[in-house]
Amino acid sequence: MSHEAATRAGLPKRAWRTGGAVLMACAAGVAARQAPPIVPPIAAVRPIEPPAKPLPPESATVGVTKFSFIAYGDTRCDCIVGPSNEVQTAHAQLVGVMIEKINALASTPDAIRFIVQSGDAVFRGQDAERWNDAFTPIIERLTKDAGVPYFFSVGNHDVTGMPPGDPGRALGLHNTLTAISKLIPVEGSPRRLSGYPTYAFGYGNSFFITLDSNIASDTIQLAWVTDELDHLDRSRYTNIFAFFHHPLFSTGPHGGAQVPTPENPHPPDRVEPSTLAMRTLYAPLFRKHHVRMTFAGHDHLFDHWVETYVDSGRTYRRDDVVTGGGGAPIYVYSGEPDLRAYLAGGAQQQVHVRHVARPGPKPADNPHHFLIVHVDRARVAFDVIAVGVMSATAGPR
Repeated sequence: MSHEAATRAGLPKRAWRTGGAVLMACAAGVAARQAPPIVPPIAAVRPIEPPAKPLPPESATVGVTKFSFIAYGDTRCDCIVGPSNEVQTAHAQLVGVMIEKINALASTPDAIRFIVQSGDAVFRGQDAERWNDAFTPIIERLTKDAGVPYFFSVGNHDVTGMPPGDPGRALGLHNTLTAISKLIPVEGSPRRLSGYPTYAFGYGNSFFITLDSNIASDTIQLAWVTDELDHLDRSRYTNIFAFFHHPLFSTGPHGGAQVPTPENPHPPDRVEPSTLAMRTLYAPLFRKHHVRMTFAGHDHLFDHWVETYVDSGRTYRRDDVVTGGGGAPIYVYSGEPDLRAYLAGGAQQQVHVRHVARPGPKPADNPHHFLIVHVDRARVAFDVIAVGVMSATAGPR
């Protein structure tokens, strides 16, 4: 029985030796002469090594208005049994192509300055071996070998979709924060929400904010994100980008659309709680602060939406991109989400949502991919770089 399992079962700790055997004894009269059971130590997650040259301080990039970055997500495999059998073959292939692009653009004004990932690094974040053996060596090809900073937001497979306080989430969150501890702003810094995987950073004329969409209804996180945006210097940061795991809109199996039947030709959407909270709490905040683009995953495909709205007599645009093709099993088009309630809620701002690029109905239509996002002053564009095709699809988890 592990230390965690024993604690949940109500068995008190008698001894704990880090890096060695864990000694546990039952409360109900274990005789002194009896040797306590020996349990193998719980594996520890190794922090990912950062690049030799981290992202410069915000003050050092004030004049930068042209650069590029990579965005992608959902790198996990589809392995279910055992803690150490995860192999991220497709992810590794994708990273190889990323490095080629990084090197090709290095001496140009479009040089790739960093990478953002929208979650689901591994299949089960509670297993330290999955981080150490499958994910970390691949990411260190980007940080140590290519020398590019890497920023990560948590997915449901990393920390589970359970609320704060759940033991499974606590372990997954601990492992995740340990893995990325050298990559993101340190605990206690102004750009980090203490105790959360929620943080922000600035580069050039652009500001990036990441949040844990698994707990999108969390009031502390919402207050922190709101405060960051409320006090942001918009004379410098003309572009705001947000990245998180659960998309605002998607036509994949997580998008909520249900298959019509003769008995029920118009079934209601089954919107996931995290998606509903993102639409209800964060979409209005994104409109208030004119967030330029969001990046999410969760559905393993590429999906692109454009929302337009009116604020103070001026029309603004936000692009919402699902880029979950980082190596996880490919998903396919499942149907258009029902956005009538969402649009009604934004009627005062004349909210309109347009679906500009959708996934295909077959796995071959939806290859693994990543985005190269190009920033040129207020202009933002991106390229979709596709790598390989999976031969089979899989349902969402």
